[in-house]
Amino acid sequence: MAFVTRQFVRSVSSSSAASAAAKKIIVKHVTVIGGGLMGAGIAQVAAATGHTVVLVDQTEDILAKSRQGIEDSLRKVAKKKFAENPKAGDEFVEKTLSSISTSTDAAAVVHSTDLVVEAIVENLAVKNELFKRLDKFAAEHTIFASNTSSLQITSIANATTRQDRFAGLHFFNPVPLMKLVEVIKTPMTSQKTFESLVDFSKALGKHPVSCKDTPGFIVNRLLVPYLMEAVRLHERGDASKEDIDTAMKLGAGYPMGPFELLDYVGLDTTKFIMDGWHELDVKDPMFQPSPALNKLVAEKKLGRKTGEGFYKYK
Repeated sequence: MAFVTRQFVRSVSSSSAASAAAKKIIVKHVTVIGGGLMGAGIAQVAAATGHTVVLVDQTEDILAKSRQGIEDSLRKVAKKKFAENPKAGDEFVEKTLSSISTSTDAAAVVHSTDLVVEAIVENLAVKNELFKRLDKFAAEHTIFASNTSSLQITSIANATTRQDRFAGLHFFNPVPLMKLVEVIKTPMTSQKTFESLVDFSKALGKHPVSCKDTPGFIVNRLLVPYLMEAVRLHERGDASKEDIDTAMKLGAGYPMGPFELLDYVGLDTTKFIMDGWHELDVKDPMFQPSPALNKLVAEKKLGRKTGEGFYKYK
């Protein structure tokens, strides 16, 4: 009798697992909203791994630049990946590009997509307006995901009627090279949605990690306070920015010092993240604003992209 019971339990368990797997969404068609560095990178890796992609932005000019950027990036990948077979490299580039179409009308293209990944400006109101509109046109099974690095996923999901089919999908720059993807599950995100996004991330050749909807998720929650503590150390006059950078590179083995990394990321980006966290908890000492950072941003000295931040660049 015990043997029969064990067989029955195993049978039921197998059936349940198979049923759960069958319910997951296999993402084949992806719509990426935002043709900037992150959006273009996501579109590139999705297309390169066999997905059909529609890249959406506001103007044809932006999309033309995005597509050119994708092609340039793909040719670099092909040159390295197909070093001994240039013809195969050319075919890889052409095949990938043929899987990417573009549009300036998001609402017109989401009706047949499995997944919408948003990678637009870090502004909650703008994201909410976008998703609220797309929610009316997307198919019932379509999963919505935001690539936000600092905003609460729950606050974005609440603009829609599909909170169970909404999650965070946080890629890292440059997307074609960085292996990590943070999959953010809100209290309303269904297990089916979560597992579908984990599978999608793996299909892209990425390594997904899971995190709850907490400020900064994993990487930024640890990284940004570290960067800000370096700024405060410098503000107090305890050490120069040069010595702090050198110490972290030679002492901790980091490829870049905190000030070099701040300039690379963009001081405005870091300030935006800190301001958002400070609003959430004004008493948390980790989230306190920095006078030095605020001054540089006010002076439009945002780092490498403007030619000057904590350091000057030619």
